[in-house]
Formats: sequence, C-alpha cells, structure tokens
Amino acid sequence: MAKADKATAIAELKSEFESSNGAVLTEYRGLTVAQLKELRTNLGENARFSVVKNTLTKIAANDAGIDEQFQNLLEGPSAIAFVKGDVVETAKGLRDFAKANPLLVIKGGFVDGKSMDATEITKLADLESREVLLAKMAGAMKGSMANAAALFNALPTQTARLAEALRAKREAEGETAEAPAAADEAAAE
Repeated sequence: MAKADKATAIAELKSEFESSNGAVLTEYRGLTVAQLKELRTNLGENARFSVVKNTLTKIAANDAGIDEQFQNLLEGPSAIAFVKGDVVETAKGLRDFAKANPLLVIKGGFVDGKSMDATEITKLADLESREVLLAKMAGAMKGSMANAAALFNALPTQTARLAEALRAKREAEGETAEAPAAADEAAAE
C-alpha cells in the first residue's frame, strides 16, 4: 500500500471513529464473502461493517483519541462495525449473527467514547431497543401523572364527603338532643 493510500485510509478511519456513536470490533477469520455480505445486510443502515488493517486502525484510533484498551484488541484479522444511530440494534445484529456463525467473534468496542469488552457488548445487545425503552419510560411517566391527578382529585372529594358526614352527624345529634328536651317538656306539662 502506497504512503498516500495509507494516509487516506487513516484519515477515513479517524473520521469514522469521530462521527460514529460507537464501534464494535470483531474477528472474522473463516467467514466467507457471502457471509460477510449477509452480515452487512443484517446490520442495516445504522452500521457500516468494514474489514480494517490493524496498524492503520491503531494510528487512526490514537489520532481520534480512542481509549488504548480498544487499541489493544486490534490483533488478528479485524473488522469494525461503525455505528451511527442505535448501538443496541447493531450489537444485537452482531450477537445474533455470531450465534448462527461462530466464526465471527466479538472482541469489544467503544460506545460514546467509553471502551467496552465483549461481555459488555453482549449485555448491551440484551437491552431492548431505544424506541421500546422510550415507550416504557413514557408509559411510566403517564402512569405517574395519572396517579397524581387521581390523588389531587381525591382531596376535594374526600373533603366534601367529610363535610357531609359531619353535617349528618350534627343533625343526628341535634335530633337526639331535641328528643330528650321534648320529653322533658312533655313531662313538665
């Protein structure tokens, strides 16, 4: 590879690192071209899966300020899924493909500048998608607001019931107090 080509490749990788929400590093040893094409298709539009040269990737990662822990994973044949969008969706796609094709090994990656090892990437894949988590959060907030509204509505209702019970009690006490007084008046006659 010519020096100019190397500089261009490093600049492209650095740009990918800086513009991506995350990157997942994999080893693809033994996968066929057809399997790699299938993987790229499965990852969708949010991720770009690229086979990379380790030395050039280390230089680009260093220039982009990526954690050295990520750079230490660059051994053997490496490919990176650069994620622009939902990292969970890409992690799920890689995990599911790796289950079906054990030759794909997830080495680790980084999300929002934080290095992650393979187990953390797998845990990330176990999360529900961003949309589902946002929907659950919205549902919980709606439930909290409904409970607050019911609580605020209950206070005047309970006050009205208490006032009615107090009025009824006073009327009952007034009738019982009038009854002995009426009995005393009848006895006095």
